[in-house]
Amino acid sequence: MDIKELEKRVRAIEDLEKIKQMHREYMSCLDNLEFKKALDFFTEDAEVEVRFSGVLKGKKAFLQIYLGTLATRRTERYDGHLVGQPVIAVDGDTARGHWLVYMFFSRPTVEWVQGRHDCEYRKENGEWKFSQLKFARTLASKPDLFP
Repeated sequence: MDIKELEKRVRAIEDLEKIKQMHREYMSCLDNLEFKKALDFFTEDAEVEVRFSGVLKGKKAFLQIYLGTLATRRTERYDGHLVGQPVIAVDGDTARGHWLVYMFFSRPTVEWVQGRHDCEYRKENGEWKFSQLKFARTLASKPDLFP
């Protein structure tokens, strides 16, 4: 292996870690009700699909989910998110992967939802962002929470 190949491999490992950190930081914004800040983790032309919302293209199209639906429904903390088991493949300035997602709710009783994030990422100006994010529920503590 020559130095160029080694540099490429190191860059991919560093990018992988930056993507993981970005994704976890995004989830932290949701937990802390920082919905406007959560939008900073998306490219302007990103596509988002959350449960039954359909595919929304462009940040302006999915602003309503974050600043409308989530921000008005969640004015106090009663849930939390946990993401794990990322499977991510980096290819230069793009990447794609999926994560296991758990949401825990404490109101009115403790309940949980398991889901999956299918993602595409793009590096813009040295920063990794979502260019595509799809969330689908895969299991839940109660049948009416799934799918």
